Amino acid sequence: MRRDAPPAGKRAPLPLYLAGAYTLLAIYGSLHPFAGWRDSGVAPLAFLASGWLRYTTSFDLVVNTLAYLPLGFLWATVLSTRLPAFAAFLLAALGGGLLSLGVETAQNYLPSRVPSHLDLACNSLGALLGAAAGLRWGRALLDGGRLHAWRERRFLPGLAGDRGLLLVGLWLLTQLNPETFLFGNGNLRGLLGLPAALEFAAGRVIELEMGAVAAHTLAIALIGSRLAANHPVLLPLALLGAALLVKSFALMLLMESVHGFAWLTPGALGGLALGVMLWAGALNLSAGERQAFAAMALMLATVLANLMPDNPYLEHTLGAWRQGHFLNFNGLTRLASSLWPFLALPWLMLPRKET
Repeated sequence: MRRDAPPAGKRAPLPLYLAGAYTLLAIYGSLHPFAGWRDSGVAPLAFLASGWLRYTTSFDLVVNTLAYLPLGFLWATVLSTRLPAFAAFLLAALGGGLLSLGVETAQNYLPSRVPSHLDLACNSLGALLGAAAGLRWGRALLDGGRLHAWRERRFLPGLAGDRGLLLVGLWLLTQLNPETFLFGNGNLRGLLGLPAALEFAAGRVIELEMGAVAAHTLAIALIGSRLAANHPVLLPLALLGAALLVKSFALMLLMESVHGFAWLTPGALGGLALGVMLWAGALNLSAGERQAFAAMALMLATVLANLMPDNPYLEHTLGAWRQGHFLNFNGLTRLASSLWPFLALPWLMLPRKET
């Protein structure tokens, strides 16, 4: 017999985590770079009556619509467990529109941003369409839904598994940042405006990159093994393969196709091979030992990423990058890349039952 809704008190928390995380990312992306705040003297809502912006393209309209589809979908899914269907749909769609109105109004005070009634309309349309889709298909994510049942079979159960999956999804997002070497997460110099600790030397860069990539490969592979309920070998390999595809796709899309494999350096290749070998040897450890090993590897990778000298080859490659429409997206991936190890470490340090 089909269950139309999960019973009260037993609701899958993963959709709520995803909805909250996506909302925060949408706000950050819309207000990035959070610098130069000032009052231009223009009425906050004057943009609602402005004309068609000169440089608006169909690409802008489609992207702004698609950006809010997941927002409406996730919040409709979450709210449908607590409210009647129409109320959940209405609140999810209205909430998306109000969020867009809020960030567009705030953009009045950022010199690098231009508020637009077209952006507001497209965002609101995306939230509306997403909310409708959430009511139709969102229950697959909830208790009794097929996606939720598949998640329970394949991955670490409970809150720990949900949070781990959210971390893995955020990790894949970091691979869309073209400004870092492969798996070069945790570098805080850009956020804090700090200079490089070491001067560039080719041999030094290769060694540091190899060490950082190996340590990060080991950490994410051990995290994947910990999350997998049935396939502790297959899931980590799939994660690594997906990350390489995402990294290549991002470089080809955001810059030029010739730079799609700019991440493929001697240091990255050596680090990947070394990290996979270390992970294979660590599979014989207990679950708790693997978790502690992953935390230490992630700390080492983060230290090495912050010690890495500025690479003139990477800077030259980035010279082909024109952020343009991807300014918001670049802000998101840069933030996620910088902070990801510091979000993952608490998850790794929490005690777990041995499995």
